[in-house]
Amino acid sequence: MPVLSEGTGLHETLALLTSQLRPDANHNEEIGFLRDVFSEKGLSHLMKIHERLHQYERQSPTPVLHSAAALSEDVAEELQSGSMSNEERELLQLLSTPHLKAVLIAHDTVAQKNFDPVLPPLPDNFEEDIEEESVKIVRLVKNKEPLGATIRRDEHTGAIIVARIMRGGAADRSGLVHVGDELREVNGIEILHKRPDEISQILAQSQGSIILKIIPGIQEEDRMKESKVFMRALFDYNPSEDKAIPCQEAGLPFKKREILQVVSQDDPTWWQAKRVGDTNLRAGLIPSTQFQERRLAYRRAMGTLQNPKNSKKPVYDQNCDKEDCDCDGYFNGHYIAGLRRSFRLSRKSRQADHNEGKETEQTDTTEFLTYEEVTKYQCKPNEQRRLVVMIGSLGARINELKQKVLSENPQQFGVAIPHTTRVKKSHEKEGVEYHFVSKQSFEADIQSNKFVEHGEYKENLYGTSLEAIQSVMSKDKICLVDMQPQALRYLRTPEFKPYVIFVKPKVRERKKSSTVSPTSGEHINPVEDEHLEMIQSAEYIEQQYGHLIDKILIKDDLQTACNQLKNLIDQLDRELMWVPVSWVKS
Repeated sequence: MPVLSEGTGLHETLALLTSQLRPDANHNEEIGFLRDVFSEKGLSHLMKIHERLHQYERQSPTPVLHSAAALSEDVAEELQSGSMSNEERELLQLLSTPHLKAVLIAHDTVAQKNFDPVLPPLPDNFEEDIEEESVKIVRLVKNKEPLGATIRRDEHTGAIIVARIMRGGAADRSGLVHVGDELREVNGIEILHKRPDEISQILAQSQGSIILKIIPGIQEEDRMKESKVFMRALFDYNPSEDKAIPCQEAGLPFKKREILQVVSQDDPTWWQAKRVGDTNLRAGLIPSTQFQERRLAYRRAMGTLQNPKNSKKPVYDQNCDKEDCDCDGYFNGHYIAGLRRSFRLSRKSRQADHNEGKETEQTDTTEFLTYEEVTKYQCKPNEQRRLVVMIGSLGARINELKQKVLSENPQQFGVAIPHTTRVKKSHEKEGVEYHFVSKQSFEADIQSNKFVEHGEYKENLYGTSLEAIQSVMSKDKICLVDMQPQALRYLRTPEFKPYVIFVKPKVRERKKSSTVSPTSGEHINPVEDEHLEMIQSAEYIEQQYGHLIDKILIKDDLQTACNQLKNLIDQLDRELMWVPVSWVKS
């Protein structure tokens, strides 16, 4: 009989064994039966699959995606939303087959480790309470993850009640623990007279098998399908710094502009949510809109919340340093107009001083930044192109970036022609450099809120109107505008669907040098001061207007920034983007 080496495969061993089966006078039928069974091609294929899986398992693979089935459904939904090519129709048919769906569900089950574990036997000294028929024993297995449930003490009975079940957590996956259940024991430890934080500590320190003694609630929670509500966070949140959260370990930290899928709004104070794109499928607690607004209002009333009106506003991007320059000119035969930052003002900045107090009061009553419901959107071929708005911090020089893009692609891009009350120069043409209007007409348009932004320079009025932007967009061109951040609120409408790009310069380390001031005799460093102002300007914009920004472009050299800007704009036609729900729903 041949000798088998350690590396011999299982199917090879089976083949060798089959070859050694010789007919015998006494066991002719049995050997023939074995030989027929071992010679089956199906069995040989199964042995090969077993070896491949065993070899793959030794490599300790990790899943790339935990929710392939959900992704497949999303892709199929997107395909059905519009006209399909033959390839897309074939893909949709493939994704709809029950066999592929079953394979993806099986993949997700393994990737999430959402299967029944091998549980150790109950301890011999464990005594079941048979006095109450409603008592049930629940055994869960958790590793380093939280249990996925929060508790509270009933004010009337003093009982420890399950307050909420976190979607995707160990308790939720088991299907054995529900909201309203009364918790009696944890791993044999009575908890009736313990504080909720002590019980949470016991649960957090428990690893592996956790045995719970529970009295089921009268009404068990329905395991509803996950919500399809998506929110863009408009603020940063760290649960470890939130003293109001029921369980800090169950909280979900997030950053401004991150997209959250809210899977449960059953609790009016604490929602359950997951970060879109996060591999962790367990939901976490986040403050609800109502609760967050209430405590922000309280902080403002107590004076602990800074009012943006009272903060020092640094200088924004400046187009030109020349006092007599309007920052415009000709490029490749196409005229490009711009507005001096020195006379750019917000829509309310020209009000008289006696209205200053009223404006402060209006700021105090503005909506607090919490969440914004969003959905995915892609511009269709017959739809109007989205408005591209650039805002810049000090030193970004976004006007030269805009001019560079326009000069390279005059047929694809356009700019809004500004209005002015100054006298037309001999070389200028109406509607090319500017729209030249009377001061009376300009002021009437201001009262009618026809300008996105406007200002006064050398006793002349200048402004960019909504009509000028609409004129460019009606020609199926992408309209590029550079604005002060305050103007964004007037452009965020379903008509414009603005894509906001924040341009800030790449700040490099500078050598320290100083000069002596001729007046004070003190050492001053204008280079370092400018360097600091650029940093402060960028920080201020991100702090005050970061929730309105879609992309941040760090400008190093002009050509590289120009290429990056064009790539970002090209993505608007090719990719799905998160936009406010109000922009796409009637």
